[in-house]
Amino acid sequence: MAMDSNATSSIVRLNIGGYEFFTSVDTLTNREPQSMLAAMFSGRHTVYKDPEKGYVFVDRDGMHFRHILNWLRDGVIPNLSDVECSELLREAEYYQLLGLVEVLNKKKDEQMDADLTRTDIIKYSIQYSRSGQVSLRGVNLSGLDLSKLV
Repeated sequence: MAMDSNATSSIVRLNIGGYEFFTSVDTLTNREPQSMLAAMFSGRHTVYKDPEKGYVFVDRDGMHFRHILNWLRDGVIPNLSDVECSELLREAEYYQLLGLVEVLNKKKDEQMDADLTRTDIIKYSIQYSRSGQVSLRGVNLSGLDLSKLV
């Protein structure tokens, strides 16, 4: 079965920091049309490909790029840790994905507004007790049962 030349040309092979991805031009251009990715694959710019395998190389950390592709595909981001969320935010800013940046910033604000739980205090204390310095300035601990933290 012969493939339509338009179908094969709309498939994009990406090498993002050593991670290889296959996607479509539509995925890269539709959801965030003002992004760097949309500009790269709009046809207005020359995109350089690896001559052997045809990958477009982007010199970024590719670990979170799958989340970026999923955002571009269906507008959803997974439940991520604070560190992963910050890393993904940095990548979203680089690629100028303004919608994703907005969602991640909103999620970050919501996490900062959340009340601390007893478990949060225990995790924090254990994590930082090794240094001998635990500082919880500005944290309201009233109403929490901290009797077993010793």
